[in-house]
Amino acid sequence: MSDSYIIEVDSQTAGIVVRSQGGYCFFASSNRFNRLEGHLFRNAREAERAARKLVNGDVKEAA
Repeated sequence: MSDSYIIEVDSQTAGIVVRSQGGYCFFASSNRFNRLEGHLFRNAREAERAARKLVNGDVKEAA
């Protein structure tokens, strides 16, 4: 299992997640995804789903 993953949404890099104590911490690569900055996710897939929800306008569910 890797310690970091690149998160992409619609061929755009949203950020990276890095394994830390308790899960994966999100680091945004553009202002569009700043809302997820520093959030802790159980796994990379959960972070990707949150980034997709943010792009689709479902802000309440993203973080």
